[in-house]
Amino acid sequence: MLERLQKIISRAGIASRRHAEDLIRSGQVMVNGVVVTELGAKADPERDRVEAAGRVAKISDAHVYLLMNKPPEVVSTLADPEGRRTLRNFLVGVSERVFPVGRLDYAAGGAVFLTNDGDLASRMLKASASLPQTYWVKVKGRINETELKSLAHLLHGKIFPLRAPHAAGKNPPNPWYEVQISGVRRDLLRRNLLAMGHPVEKLRRMKLASLDADTVPEGHYRELSAPEVAKLVRAVEFALKQHKPILAAVKPRRAWRPRRVMVKSNK
Repeated sequence: MLERLQKIISRAGIASRRHAEDLIRSGQVMVNGVVVTELGAKADPERDRVEAAGRVAKISDAHVYLLMNKPPEVVSTLADPEGRRTLRNFLVGVSERVFPVGRLDYAAGGAVFLTNDGDLASRMLKASASLPQTYWVKVKGRINETELKSLAHLLHGKIFPLRAPHAAGKNPPNPWYEVQISGVRRDLLRRNLLAMGHPVEKLRRMKLASLDADTVPEGHYRELSAPEVAKLVRAVEFALKQHKPILAAVKPRRAWRPRRVMVKSNK
């Protein structure tokens, strides 16, 4: 059966659909030895040989779902042109081709979801604007109540002091805070904290939808159980229902009027 190339590539675990589209546009996808650059192109995964970024797209019916607790200073991709550590360095023992769904900052640590289920990955990326996420953030200086309320309003979320067991005393000079938000607003969080005079020193994503980073040691991964996958799917479907795309404002057309004919008078 014919399928779009980006779907075949994502199902094979080579890349997400969004990244697959970039591969197609850049001429890195071939079908039966012929380069294809059209996004609407299709192929039969059972009969045609599809290659993307030098890899043959082999579709497996067995889906893999992994939760990794990414250490800081690790690129949340499987390859890095600068030679920095990537997620691949920690995927020891994973024979299937999996890819991360979404990104986490290089300097940040915490929960990262990886899979070879292209359909779930695509739906999760679409739902990202409404998926709940929880971060622990360590900042310079203490944030007062007025600033906390302002941040919560700007982020459309919650932020409060975190009484972590590893905190240095009851009132540390550079404390940790828990931030509960939906969507990708890490840059907005960093910018506003910096503007308030509280630059971020450390950042960890503790929860991503129903996934909890505390269930995996830092630098390790584990496979999700069937109930955990089902719970994640429910969270993604709920977020998709909550997500309302922002429509661009359309300037109304001016009502048509007959063109005025200028008649010169003969004097």
